[in-house]
Amino acid sequence: MVTQQDFERGPERGSGQASENTGSSTAALFPGQGVQRQGLGTRWRGTPSWEVLAAVSEASGYDVEELLLETGTELLGRTDLAQITVFSASLLSWLEFRRSRPDTPVAAFAGHSLGEYTALVAAGALTVTDGARLVGERGRAMAAVARRAPGAMAAVMGATSEEVEALAERVRESGESVWVANLNSHHQTVIAGTAGAIRRGAELARDDGWRYTVLPVSAACHTPLMAPSAEALRPALAAARFAPVHRPVVSNVDARAHAEGGDWADRCVRQLVSPVRWLETLGTLADSMGCDQMIDFGPGRTLAALARRALPHVSVASAPMPAPEPAPELAAK
Repeated sequence: MVTQQDFERGPERGSGQASENTGSSTAALFPGQGVQRQGLGTRWRGTPSWEVLAAVSEASGYDVEELLLETGTELLGRTDLAQITVFSASLLSWLEFRRSRPDTPVAAFAGHSLGEYTALVAAGALTVTDGARLVGERGRAMAAVARRAPGAMAAVMGATSEEVEALAERVRESGESVWVANLNSHHQTVIAGTAGAIRRGAELARDDGWRYTVLPVSAACHTPLMAPSAEALRPALAAARFAPVHRPVVSNVDARAHAEGGDWADRCVRQLVSPVRWLETLGTLADSMGCDQMIDFGPGRTLAALARRALPHVSVASAPMPAPEPAPELAAK
């Protein structure tokens, strides 16, 4: 049976330091929504970790097996379904890594947006049950805001974060609502706001010669427009049991490492309406915490790519994937 101890085992427990055998320090990275697609869980079906999904489904209120195996990519674009699907796939990736490599030390954890909840579970700050319950409530709260007041997001590439902030300010001066939402790299910053603001931002960005990609989301994540979802999530966060002490997790809102559970509920509320400081987070892991290895535990490779570009001196890898389950006709031969 999969238990919380499966998330906490390994020689790093308690020390937060790399083993003397490797002389290195590893950070675990967990992605947010956007990497979801149909059949995302196929590779983990039949592994010992698969049984954790029963607890995730019960706690979150979603049929997670259905989402991971059968639900179409278009439907998975819905905010609430995307979040629990990516959370579940990332947990499976982490569990299988710990099962197959129990002696590999992991010193620190971080997650991009939704991925912060996966990081908190992996670091022992939240139980699987509380993590799944919070992700379910978070997704529903954000989806409700998106239905009432649809938003949009776009990635601006080739500009500095200061230049993108100035672009957002110019859009706001025209009467539209838009803010910087993700500070992902030196040359990729995401803005979010109303659909009209994102269209206006496209015009200004292209005039300045920057690349501009509208993202497949319907919510203005990490902006003041998400304030109603933050308030809706607050009671669930108050009821969650954050461990008093856990392995270090670098927070989205301040890019600082935290190893005590007392203030995580407040950080999770603030995260919904504040930009994700991912570039700073990577810097904290590498420079302040000495992590010279990073592993992307997502079903995609987005965070690995960002880390390689931001930290060329750090070793970056994607978590090993189990072999796909053989087709029934081949398995029977």
